[in-house]
Amino acid sequence: MILQKLCEYYDRLADDPNVALPRPGFTQQNISYEVVLEVDGTLHDIVDIRDTTGRSPRPKSMPVPGGAKPSGSGINANFIWDRTDYMLGFKADDEKPDRTAKAFEAFRQRHLDAEPHINSPPYKALCTFLRSWSVDRAEQYPALADVSGMFGVFRLRGEQRYFHEDSAIQTFALRAQTDDSDTPAGQCLVTGQTEPIARLHEPKIKGVVGANTAGAPIVSFNFDATESYGKQSSYNAPVGESVAFKYCTALNYLLARDSAQKVLIGGDTVVCWTDKPTPFETMFGQIVNGGVEDEGQREKVIHLLKAIVAGGSAADLGPADTKFYILGLSGLSPNVGRVSVRFWHQSTVGQMQKQLAEHHRELAITHSQYDSDILFLWQLLRETARESKDIPPLLAGAMMRAVLTGQNYPDAMYHAIGRRIQADRNINYARAAFIKAYLTRNHHKEITVSLNPDRPEPAYQLGRLFAVLEKSQQDALGKSLNATIKDRYFGAASSTPASVFPRLIRLNQHHMRKLEGGIRVISEKRMQAIVDRIDCFPAHLNMTDQGLFALGYYHQRQDLFTKRSDSDTDTPETQEISE
Repeated sequence: MILQKLCEYYDRLADDPNVALPRPGFTQQNISYEVVLEVDGTLHDIVDIRDTTGRSPRPKSMPVPGGAKPSGSGINANFIWDRTDYMLGFKADDEKPDRTAKAFEAFRQRHLDAEPHINSPPYKALCTFLRSWSVDRAEQYPALADVSGMFGVFRLRGEQRYFHEDSAIQTFALRAQTDDSDTPAGQCLVTGQTEPIARLHEPKIKGVVGANTAGAPIVSFNFDATESYGKQSSYNAPVGESVAFKYCTALNYLLARDSAQKVLIGGDTVVCWTDKPTPFETMFGQIVNGGVEDEGQREKVIHLLKAIVAGGSAADLGPADTKFYILGLSGLSPNVGRVSVRFWHQSTVGQMQKQLAEHHRELAITHSQYDSDILFLWQLLRETARESKDIPPLLAGAMMRAVLTGQNYPDAMYHAIGRRIQADRNINYARAAFIKAYLTRNHHKEITVSLNPDRPEPAYQLGRLFAVLEKSQQDALGKSLNATIKDRYFGAASSTPASVFPRLIRLNQHHMRKLEGGIRVISEKRMQAIVDRIDCFPAHLNMTDQGLFALGYYHQRQDLFTKRSDSDTDTPETQEISE
């Protein structure tokens, strides 16, 4: 199904005059330089054509004949394009000059052998150049050292068209590919048609984080345990050569460096598309994961999300019945030599908006005025680990599935956040929001956005009580306090309340004696109202109750701040409470 939908997407792109997509028999390559020849075959110049306006030079992406450059140490000369060692016999700081000489000779011989079959002035100029070129002349062209080992193409001086765009050269290249093909014919699993079956699915998939930068297959078989019925390589999953080219090309288009349809979530690379052009396919990544640097676009994304949450649909994103597809890929497992599918989901634009609205409604919780109403997926994932690189690799896919399908949130996400809370004793906005969403969806708890004093569960009330005890300590000892009871007792209080709360209440009596006037009266009344709802201190709280404890603590802390804000607008305290 994935390959079929990618093939359909390729056909959609091929019909779009605004999209430059390689045709069958061609591959998209990053070209860094051009060798400019005179009509008589003499070398005019070697020009670096990379874009230098950014932080680092960026090559031009263009379709060239043939497949991707084969990996390995063998001599594999491409036709009409290649690296500097093949095209010019040059490699900076060359440790294997003999191999470089063989590479150039292979490139030269391949083109000279084809000369009688190609009637084209540019090609005759190329063959003349190859016969006369001497590697010793490379030092005359400074640009060559800057593009050493990169891909290049040929062009005649005064012409805009490259050699590989010449019709006669293209015709020969495509015919040669067909003549050299010895692949057996069979029934394609995707189309059902009989055609040559691809032994290797090319071009290789590039742009997946963690995978080999030279590209990796998404379908491959390279050891006996995965083979059956005497079939080797990708003949175990028979896919026609034309289909393999289409789906690989379409996927590489989605994974391109500047693609608006690609987003990194955790360690997974996620791409999406629709069966018809819609704004949703280019904005989905921004809507789900944020990460928009432009302030105007960021405001637009948040506005759209709020519209989705409020009304369940945003017409600006496209017709609700448009088919929507999302594919999550990983290059981190099983190894960098191949791309694995993390998840695959089919839906519609309208249904996706409904699921996103439900997700954000479940996340909704009271917060500081300095926090955004919208929490993106990366903000939730980063709360599961001390550093972003330590986020469990499977969580991103599991969370994405939950958001897109309405299924339960992953238990692993809830437990990971719980461990972080136990480790650093910090219940911030994002953590509290996910705990609320998890308990709402997975355990069918009805949890309010803000404080609910009448909530019956002891765990919730114990969390409130802990927040009030901490507030009394802060009021009594002032802002010079190095550590509060949260820093010393939160872990035990949220898991084994009976072992901690009697001690905390005795300690609170000392704090209360230091309070004066109305502050003491308010604190006593606040604490008494909570204690009246607690029959006993449980010996142990399970993971669900620990989540309720955290929410009770967070809600109470936010409520304490909200009540003070009418008369006290101390910004530092606001920031402290919202952390």
